Amino acid sequence: MQNQVALSLKSDYALFSPCPNTLRNPILSAKRNFYYYSVLKCRGIEIPPPKQRLNSLSLGNGSVEDERVKTAGVKDIDVATIGNLCVDVVLNVPKLPPKPLDELKVYMEELSKSPPDKKYWEAGGNCNMAIAAARLGLRVTTVGHVGDEIYGRFLLDVLHDEGIDIVEMDEQKEVIDVKAYETLLCWVLVDPLQRHGFCSRSDFNEEPAFSWMSALSTEAKMAIRRSNIIFCNGYGFDELTPRLLVSALDYAVEVGTSIFFDPGPRGKSLMTGTPEEQNTLDKFLRMSDVLLLTSEEAESLTGIEDPILAGQQFLRTGTRTKWVIVKMGPKGSILISSSSISCAPAFKVNVIDTVGCGDSFVAAIAFGFIHKLPLVYTLTIANAVGAATAMGCGAGRNVATLKQVVELVRESNLNSEDNFWGDLLNAHSDAEKITLLTKEVANGNSNCIQLASLQKVISELVPKLECAQKKQVACS
Repeated sequence: MQNQVALSLKSDYALFSPCPNTLRNPILSAKRNFYYYSVLKCRGIEIPPPKQRLNSLSLGNGSVEDERVKTAGVKDIDVATIGNLCVDVVLNVPKLPPKPLDELKVYMEELSKSPPDKKYWEAGGNCNMAIAAARLGLRVTTVGHVGDEIYGRFLLDVLHDEGIDIVEMDEQKEVIDVKAYETLLCWVLVDPLQRHGFCSRSDFNEEPAFSWMSALSTEAKMAIRRSNIIFCNGYGFDELTPRLLVSALDYAVEVGTSIFFDPGPRGKSLMTGTPEEQNTLDKFLRMSDVLLLTSEEAESLTGIEDPILAGQQFLRTGTRTKWVIVKMGPKGSILISSSSISCAPAFKVNVIDTVGCGDSFVAAIAFGFIHKLPLVYTLTIANAVGAATAMGCGAGRNVATLKQVVELVRESNLNSEDNFWGDLLNAHSDAEKITLLTKEVANGNSNCIQLASLQKVISELVPKLECAQKKQVACS
C-alpha cells in the first residue's frame, strides 16, 4: 500500500479563493499535524452536472401546518445532521502542496483562481451520513449553511436528488466578510505517485469557519424538534462556535430529540483546546444518547486501552448515554450498554476506498436505533453498510446503496477472528449479557457468551431492508 500524505496544520479541508473558510476532512485528524493514509484507488470519475432545484433553505413556510407540527412536537424526521456541509474537489496535481505556511498559502491561491470542472466535485462532510441514511429509507434533514454560489447550488441539487432537505442554521444574514458566507470546500490533491494532500484556507484562521453564526434559526429549531435524532461530529468545531453547538445540544434535550455524537480524530485535540472547546466536548460526551468512536479514539479520550472498559467508562460518566459504539476497523464493532455487550465481526469485502465508511456506519446505527432492532442486528447492518461503501470509490453519492447492502448481507461472508473475540470477551465474562455474531448455524451459548447466528440475523434483517427498499422505489 502506498503512502498518502495529508497536509494539514489546523484543518484537513482545503478552502481556496471562492470560499476562505471550511471544515476539516472527516477522514483526517487533529490540528497542526501531518498524516499518512492509504491510497484511494480510483480518480477522475465523471460526475454528471446537477439537476435544477429551487434555491430554498427553509424547512417550513410559516404556514398554519408548520406551526401545528412545531407545537405538537411531531417527530416526522428521522435524522437531522448538524453542520459540516461541504463540497469535496478531487484534483490530480504534478506535486503535493508545500509544507511551509507562506508557500502553502500562495499555492492555494494560485490553484483556486478558476473553479475546477464539475466532474471532480462531490458532496462531502455530513452529506455522507445524510445520503447513506436516506438510502436506508430514513427521512433526513441537514441543518447547516451553504452559500448562494455555484458550489452551494451544486450541494443543494445533490441533496435534493437524494430526497434530503436542508435548513439554514443561523438567521443572521449580515456578514462582514462576504466570502465567509460562501460554501465550504475540501480540496483533495493527488500526485502522480497517488499520494494525497488535504489543505485548507482555515489553516490560517483560529476562528471557526462560520464564527459569524450566533444563534439557531427558527427553522433549525423546528428541524431539531421534529427529528428523532440529531447527529453531530467533532469536525463541527471547525465550522461552528462551541456556543452554537451547545445551543443545538441543549435544545435537542429540551424537545426530547436523541443525540448522536462522533468526536472523531478531533476529539483528542479538543481535549487540549480552548476552555470553551474542552467544556463543549465534555458536555457532548456526557449528554449524548449514543457515542460513536474508533478504538483509538476511545483510548485517547479515556486513557483505557480495552475498548469495552473504555465504553463502560463513558457510560459511567454520561448523564444520558444509552449506547457506546466502538468501531474496530476490519475486525468489526462493539456496542456497550448499561446491561450488555454486543459484538459483530466485519464482513469480508474487496476494499477500494474507505472514505465515507464511518459516516455510512453511523447512518445504519441510526436505522437500528429508530427501528428498535436487537443490538447485534444493529451492528450487523452498520458493518454491512460501511463495508458496502468501502467497495465503492469515494463518498457523497458514491456511498452504499440499499441494494448493495442487501446483496452484501445475503452473501454472509463474515470475517470471524475467533481468537480475537474470544480473548476480548473472556476478559469480561462477568458482564450481565454478552452477545457475539457468529457463522454458527444455530444460536447457542459458549463460555457465558450468547452466540447469535448470522443466518438467523440475516433471515430477519433482510425483510426489513427490502421493505425500506420498496418504500424508496415507491417514493422515487
